[in-house]
Amino acid sequence: MAIPAFPRPDMPGPQPVAATNVTAQTVQRSPLLRTSSGEIPDRIFKWLITACGVAVLGVLVLIVTELISGSKLSWHAFGFKFFAGSDWDPVSEAFGALPFIYGTLVSSLVALVIAVPLSVGVAVFTTEMCPKVLRAPLSFFVELLAAIPSVIYGLWAMFVLVPLLSGYLEPFLGKTLGWTGLFTGPQYGIGMLAAGIILAIMIIPIISSITREVLAVVPQHQREAALALGATRWEMIRISVLRNARAGIVGGIILGLGRALGETMAVFMVIGNRPEIAKSLFAPGYTMASVLANEFSEATGDTYLSALVEIGLALFVVTIIVNALAQLLVWTVTRGQPARGHV
Repeated sequence: MAIPAFPRPDMPGPQPVAATNVTAQTVQRSPLLRTSSGEIPDRIFKWLITACGVAVLGVLVLIVTELISGSKLSWHAFGFKFFAGSDWDPVSEAFGALPFIYGTLVSSLVALVIAVPLSVGVAVFTTEMCPKVLRAPLSFFVELLAAIPSVIYGLWAMFVLVPLLSGYLEPFLGKTLGWTGLFTGPQYGIGMLAAGIILAIMIIPIISSITREVLAVVPQHQREAALALGATRWEMIRISVLRNARAGIVGGIILGLGRALGETMAVFMVIGNRPEIAKSLFAPGYTMASVLANEFSEATGDTYLSALVEIGLALFVVTIIVNALAQLLVWTVTRGQPARGHV
């Protein structure tokens, strides 16, 4: 019996698609995409930010212009001999800035000799050996020293540091190291040594914080490599950490030097304020910053005032150069990397 065939289903073939007419339609923008209403606030904001940046440069230009114009009389009267002369006699209008330059350099050098080992030691301990629990409090208290006003340092030095120097430290130094000529003369406690010590205390936070940031950005694998080769912790710190961070450490030291060069009130209160050049650190002296604080209000003659302004100009230029060099050295190591601690 034959099976009947099923009827063929009606499957129509593909039919041509009717052409669609594409007409140009206006695209409606969302209100969030419209920028016409925000152009004016953006321009105002741009002008304000630009004005802030230009204002800083304008203030710097005004300071330099005022210092140059105020020191013209001294420049014409003494020239470059002003920085080589050692006479400071306002009555006869004989002025020389060499004693102040000498006092600034000596007090800053004493401060660096004392502050650099302490600052580097604190930074190494904080980043490499300090427990995590004590790391933040220790860093906070070290940096807190930078927030203390300089006049407070000066008062502390007068009532605490000077008696300690005159009663204990200076007699000891005179007996043991007096043969060097650096620790001879009357032991009153006020002089270059006191100024150097108080400056060292004031610049420790700066050098320590910069050194800590520089040490923290040293790659961790360098530490691990040194330890894997059998180095002790001290050898690892000396070879892998300090050697790679030496440029940044030098930059932090120079930043501290810039602070020491421009410090005024604390030095003014303990240095003795005498324009003389002496070999002994027990002798009183003068710095460029302290002479401005002490004598600027008493300057009566035009030449006297112009000489003080010229000292201020020299101090300003030196400080700018020192700080710029320090920032460059620190940047060569950190390059904007965030600081991080290591156990």
